[in-house]
Amino acid sequence: MTNIPNVFWLVPIASLVALGMAWHFFKSMLSADEGTPRMKEIAKYVRDGAMAYLKQQYKVVTYVFIALAILFAIMAYVLKVQNPWVPFAFLTGGFFSGLAGFFGMKTATYASGRTANAARKSLDSGLKIAFRSGAVMGLTVVGLGLLDIAIWFVVLNIFDTDGLISITTTMLTFGMGASTQALFARVGGGIYTKAADVGADIVGKVEADIPEDDPRNPATIADNVGDNVGDVAGMGADLYESYCGSVLSTAALGAAAYAAVGGATQLKAVIAPMLIAAVGVFLSLIGIFLVRTKEGATMRDLLRSLSVGTNVSAALIAIATFAILYLLGVENWIGLSFSVITGLVAGVIIGQATEYYTSHSYKPTQKISEAGLTGSATVIIKGIGTGMISTCVPVITIGVAIMLSYLCANGFDLSMSSTSLAHGLYGVGIAAVGMLSTLGITLATDAYGPIADNAGGNAEMSELGEEVRHRTDALDALGNTTAATGKGFAIGSAALTALALLASYIEEIKIAMERAHVEMTNLAGETISAAQATIPDFMNYFQVNLMNPKVLVGAFIGGMAAFLFCGLTMEAVGRAAQKMVVEVRRQFKEIVGILEGKATPDYGRCVEISTRAAQHEMILPSFLAILIPIVVGCVLGVAGVLGLLVGGLACGFTLAVFMANAGGAWDNAKKNIEEGNFGGKGSFAHKATIVGDTVGDPFKDTSGPSLNILIKLMSMVSIVMAGLTVAFI
Repeated sequence: MTNIPNVFWLVPIASLVALGMAWHFFKSMLSADEGTPRMKEIAKYVRDGAMAYLKQQYKVVTYVFIALAILFAIMAYVLKVQNPWVPFAFLTGGFFSGLAGFFGMKTATYASGRTANAARKSLDSGLKIAFRSGAVMGLTVVGLGLLDIAIWFVVLNIFDTDGLISITTTMLTFGMGASTQALFARVGGGIYTKAADVGADIVGKVEADIPEDDPRNPATIADNVGDNVGDVAGMGADLYESYCGSVLSTAALGAAAYAAVGGATQLKAVIAPMLIAAVGVFLSLIGIFLVRTKEGATMRDLLRSLSVGTNVSAALIAIATFAILYLLGVENWIGLSFSVITGLVAGVIIGQATEYYTSHSYKPTQKISEAGLTGSATVIIKGIGTGMISTCVPVITIGVAIMLSYLCANGFDLSMSSTSLAHGLYGVGIAAVGMLSTLGITLATDAYGPIADNAGGNAEMSELGEEVRHRTDALDALGNTTAATGKGFAIGSAALTALALLASYIEEIKIAMERAHVEMTNLAGETISAAQATIPDFMNYFQVNLMNPKVLVGAFIGGMAAFLFCGLTMEAVGRAAQKMVVEVRRQFKEIVGILEGKATPDYGRCVEISTRAAQHEMILPSFLAILIPIVVGCVLGVAGVLGLLVGGLACGFTLAVFMANAGGAWDNAKKNIEEGNFGGKGSFAHKATIVGDTVGDPFKDTSGPSLNILIKLMSMVSIVMAGLTVAFI
């Protein structure tokens, strides 16, 4: 058993503080007035629909988890190619990920009506309730994530006697549980919300010419439910997985990089990312309390108020990192601190770039609105072009961040020696931890979006005054931008995390080879054990180079997997939306008086259609994400898997940024016109941008954000299945 230093206990303490503050914000939100009887009725419709969907989704996911846990148990206890703790770690990862999404969505469905009611008083009151309710999601994710990490680190230190490399790589496997749960939540939630949204827009806004969130539209409640199951429960599970994955992969890389030194030095490298994440909890809380605004605030004022909170938290964690690593006594603490700062700065740049390309305060989105003057075709063309161009800044930023964090961590050593590579990759991992260290407030800004959106829907359906609707519109428009920024941030963090996982895969293969007593040949031609192999030895032994057709084929399959996954999820939304359109048209035709407001639509039928479609359609793309790396590992071996992960990362990251930003820009181009520009609501340009927004819905809320889970899940599956891959060598 490793002697756990006292400073480690800051990690579980931080997790409990985060969960305690989440509970405080939740109770504070519940104490606010929910408004009129009509507002309470609408909020209950949404809440009941969201919980009913989540209950059905968790049933499906439970069956999947039981099947996978049995498979891992067979690998561990029968085939002896897996660590015996893996089935249990896998289950806890999925459980905590699902729990984070559940608590976040429960909060959101209670907060939307209260946000609308608070907006009757002032813009600042509405912003505070929505944002602090979003903070419940952020704090719950980091709190449960750190708690899961702390529990497993203590348990494995007691029972696993094979050392820190074995402990950290085993802990990585609970990341697969989180990834699997996140994928089902994201894909299922995305299909649900966009089936309802597209159906509501096509028949309601385009054909019937009634406003968004109009109570006469039968799909309105399903649309509002979808905002919660997709953008709250789905996003929470997604970033829980990124958060844990970044910390765990960095810990594993630290154990490997300092394995030769061992002892206290190795242990410090393992717990350093955990401590940075723990301190980030306290600094995120400071940022959360700084978010406020004034009455009559413009979009830029609202964005600035959120930026103050996130930027202050980021600046404080940058300063704190130097103190943490210095006091911990980590080797090259100055260089590693700059690696953390690199990740933080990259996150800020990606967020700002996303805001620029998706907010209607800036030219790219304004130009899409202007394109509406000539029709929906030009809106779609302009949006696709804007989305493609918007990939440049995030891709270059991540590229620079990778190089800088790598070089800072290894003392700017370009020799590519084994020690240089190991230390450099540890720096890349810790940069991902830096980017996600303020997740408590970053995720709060994202979860705020669907709460504000639902608040606007509640205000519209409750027929509140024009001034209140104007305030909720401002909060909603801000939410569209923060949601787009959050997706960009999630995708950027996924890229750094996936790269760290790629390096962790090599260590897991080496452990699997040791377990199977497979020997290697090093660069000097000597026979050595896998544990003795350096990274260059490993790459040479498996012929991991661009001239190996296995690597190239794997890379092509990885790139194809990203497009296949997007195609399947886009078509799933299309099929589900078609069913929704048919149902809404049927109700408009058969329910007499519905368009005159004299009859109540059958909201429940639309909720049922979205629920069934999501449960059915999410199965195939989710299973493919799990099966592809297993098949590639068995057929093409280690070289093919490394090619697969690189190809999937490169294509998946770029495609995800394109889809998320194009969708966000189309959405806000419509909002820009609704504020009175280019003819305002009901104009020709407005109808054109509604079409663009409808096309962009599955871009930004289903396929795009699901891709960042895909690239991490393929890495996690490869790590967990390393023993099976080695068996085919």
